[in-house]
Amino acid sequence: MSELSQLKQGAFAPGNTADMAEAIVKGSGVRIEIDRRRGRGAGLNMSGRFEPTTREVFDDGWQSIEELPPFKTEVQVEKPKAIITRNESPDISFDRSINPYRGCEHGCIYCFARPTHAYMGLSAGLDFESKLFAKPDAPRLLERELARPDYKVRPIAIGTNTDPYQPIEKEWRIMRQILEILKAANHPVMIVTKSALVTRDIDLLAPMAEKGLARVGISVTTLDRKLARTMEPRASTPAKRLEAIRAISEAGIPAGVLVAPIIPALNDHEIERVLDSAKTAGASEASYVLLRLPFEVSPLFRDWLLRNYPDRYRHVMSLIRSMRGGKDYDAEFGKRMKGAGPYAWQIGRRFELAAKRLGLNLTRRQLRNDIFVPPLGMGVQLSLL
Repeated sequence: MSELSQLKQGAFAPGNTADMAEAIVKGSGVRIEIDRRRGRGAGLNMSGRFEPTTREVFDDGWQSIEELPPFKTEVQVEKPKAIITRNESPDISFDRSINPYRGCEHGCIYCFARPTHAYMGLSAGLDFESKLFAKPDAPRLLERELARPDYKVRPIAIGTNTDPYQPIEKEWRIMRQILEILKAANHPVMIVTKSALVTRDIDLLAPMAEKGLARVGISVTTLDRKLARTMEPRASTPAKRLEAIRAISEAGIPAGVLVAPIIPALNDHEIERVLDSAKTAGASEASYVLLRLPFEVSPLFRDWLLRNYPDRYRHVMSLIRSMRGGKDYDAEFGKRMKGAGPYAWQIGRRFELAAKRLGLNLTRRQLRNDIFVPPLGMGVQLSLL
């Protein structure tokens, strides 16, 4: 029985709200059969929001849908003109970042970066996690940008958009090459990832950390392996992430835990357990981000929630909207990361009390900017004088 049929017959009662109907009907024309998306996070593959036409998969009576192949990971080369991205957001602690890849194979259903695939004419749904872009020129471009006479040193954040240690990094190794450039230049770097693959680069990060040039944050959304597998299908398991925190910390690299996103009535009850487990593993810092549902992420998340947790749909979305001014998302600076209202306040206080009890965030090590050495290598134009 289809979800739409179940809704019509009241199978979701008492949760058969207009929101549920909207989520199902809105996604029905672009829903991908489970055999084609097995191991993926999204269930939809709607057209990009900038496209002049929309696409819809339907059965024409000739069983043609059954002949469509499963979604496989495809990687294309992207050739940007620059690799350091600047920002002026007052909500974040860095003003520059690097993204070695566009799209992310982890397939996290909540990923706020999904809408960026629309700039490539692709879907924020399954395209985002299966049609990826690698930037093999990133190390050369970075070396060139760091060598500019007017370059001013500030920590570079990596992993703030798509994960630099997603599975394709094992083959492409772009992140490792970037770290080699930063290490040679004594340049500070902050890394966020939900992949245990980061431990591969301890040999680079440990000597950088000894100089005060590196710290790593591991995103731990839940300790529930079943929920993690459903919500973040190709990311490292929660246990592997905690092991990564331990390995990083034991190597002398400042390790932090990012509890993100916090989703009310789904994983918010785990805040204290996640912090306690991360502290035991060696984390010294902790932060959190409330679930963000910009643009296409909202229907993707609602469709996922309805498919996997139909009994919680009304409650989860009601709490989310109570923290977002009655909307699925509020992008206002100062509110987009933490939300607003009583429930958001409660989450913040719980997090602060747990972190204080565990001795997290007592000191926050500042990365050094004073030992930077501009690179002189391939891709760097030498002075004529």
